[in-house]
Amino acid sequence: MAACAVVVVAWAAMVADCCWSESAPCRPAPCVAGSDPVPPDTGRRIKFLAGSIPATPVTAQLQITIPKPVPNSLQSSAQPPSERREALKLVWAETQRCVRCPQLASGRKHVVFGAGDANAELMFVGEAPGASEDEQGLPFVGQAGKLLERLLGEIGVARSEVFIANTLKCRPPGNRNPEPIEIENCRDYLYRQVELIEPRVICTLGNFATKLLRADATGISRVHGTAEVIILGRRAVRLYPLYHPAAALRAGAALAALRADFARIPALLALPVPEQPHRAPVTDPGEVPELEVAVAQSAELPADDQLGLF
Repeated sequence: MAACAVVVVAWAAMVADCCWSESAPCRPAPCVAGSDPVPPDTGRRIKFLAGSIPATPVTAQLQITIPKPVPNSLQSSAQPPSERREALKLVWAETQRCVRCPQLASGRKHVVFGAGDANAELMFVGEAPGASEDEQGLPFVGQAGKLLERLLGEIGVARSEVFIANTLKCRPPGNRNPEPIEIENCRDYLYRQVELIEPRVICTLGNFATKLLRADATGISRVHGTAEVIILGRRAVRLYPLYHPAAALRAGAALAALRADFARIPALLALPVPEQPHRAPVTDPGEVPELEVAVAQSAELPADDQLGLF
């Protein structure tokens, strides 16, 4: 699935956010402006937690069914959550063998795909994995993650109910800022996560992720707590910039602002899903195209326990 949008960022004006650490599952979610709350989806309860790849990978050919386009009036894709979860597993498998960025691929211990509810309504996106994340293969596994979990608890949301990911899936050497080519190489993975998870709201954590996803150099201090609808790949989502938890741990004022911004998340989740972009029509409504994808794995798809699904 190719991303339909290319984000151009003013790199010279960009100020990267600090690296952090935190572990645990989370779940994503987009939204849209509106006045009437949307009844919660009863089926949004499929968990996904990144795990380890099989020891001796062998390339196998798999068939992925691409769903037909859905009318803009629909709030979610016609693809059932179980099918979207299976497709997300394929994206996970693809990232495990990714060598698009040779320097990152050669120095990483783990690909940090992300973790949480594969059908989450709320998603968090940070900058890149830090040392602890690279060691464990999970996002936000340090003090910043504990703060994030505590703030979620204050609004009645468990960490297992959201999805957490990063703009980069591999740790940059020495926690340096991601380079433009690395961001571009990894962009498709993030867009596909967003498309398959279908979050209502995506919270960007800190300067770097906020500037990148907004395609704007405006700093986090000016835009935090202000939601807007944007297009990420083929999905319209409500983007909600937040201070990075690591910054909040260092400054009391940032923590107070972060807590106040978190308090507004439930209201954003209650808004209708944004109108989705049009997709190219299929020639024959009775046919669903299939795409062959080579994935690194043993003879067949890894079992759920190999991927850490539950």
